[in-house]
Amino acid sequence: MVNEVPIGVVTVTFNSAAVIRGFMDSLLKQKHRPFILYAVDNASSDQTLQYLAEYRDPRVVTIRNSANVGVAEGNNVGIRAALKDGCTSVLLINNDTVFDSSLLSQLESGLQTPASDMVVPKILYFDAPEKIWCAGGYFSRLDATSRHFGYGKKDDGRFDQSRSVQYSPTCCMLVKAAVFERIGLMDANYFVYFDDADFCYRARRQGFGIFYLSSARIWHKVSSLTGGGDSDFTLRYYTRNQVYYVLKHLPRWQLLYYLPFFQVRMLAKYFLLSRRLTALWMAEKAFFAGVSLFYSRRVADQPLASS
Repeated sequence: MVNEVPIGVVTVTFNSAAVIRGFMDSLLKQKHRPFILYAVDNASSDQTLQYLAEYRDPRVVTIRNSANVGVAEGNNVGIRAALKDGCTSVLLINNDTVFDSSLLSQLESGLQTPASDMVVPKILYFDAPEKIWCAGGYFSRLDATSRHFGYGKKDDGRFDQSRSVQYSPTCCMLVKAAVFERIGLMDANYFVYFDDADFCYRARRQGFGIFYLSSARIWHKVSSLTGGGDSDFTLRYYTRNQVYYVLKHLPRWQLLYYLPFFQVRMLAKYFLLSRRLTALWMAEKAFFAGVSLFYSRRVADQPLASS
């Protein structure tokens, strides 16, 4: 066992003091083969780093960024470190999660499934542990976004079939090193939101498979670190990044549908329904920020072999 190659576990912290202890306690009780945690901190101003320092475990490596570079690039920092250290698989995982002691062993076992290059668990709500947040997912053609199977449904056995899926959030995803070597890392232009959809879309296009392992479970403190789905932060980045995602991946002729569709949806959602003119104005600015980001973006998604 001591000679086994460790799993590289990557988590990105930013003012995560309220959740980090639960995550660390879950990780350090794993029964599985060796792992190395790369805790990439995005210049936290709370007690996150102090709490991490309390875990005097050689498997815990803390990497400090001098600024908040976002979730996508934070993950990249950890992925690069894991690959440099020879890890043949990397677990991307949020630190606002808790899980039992068998998670790593279950995910590693799932990675042995044929045509399985990435493995994801069933993700349940921490505050409502009987309710599903994600049981794998798919890409929606209607609104050019990703969807969760089982979202908001009771965990009553309907989503207990393990199978291949198109998408799952990188809230918890074990990835073979070969995937990064072929398609590159996360696109840091996203900062947060849609970076996981982008990654899954690129991986799928290159023939890599995602396997949903229903027996593996984690409990997620959803939106605990970003202010929730209705916050100004989420509105701004989600809107900007969806526009960027569409411009990056879809054929130009499809934009004749998607871009006007987004405008109509924003008008309905943020003004006609909620009467929040300020929200509509913020969404409009984010829409054009997404267009600007696409045309001014730095080079992304380069395979590691060419870098």
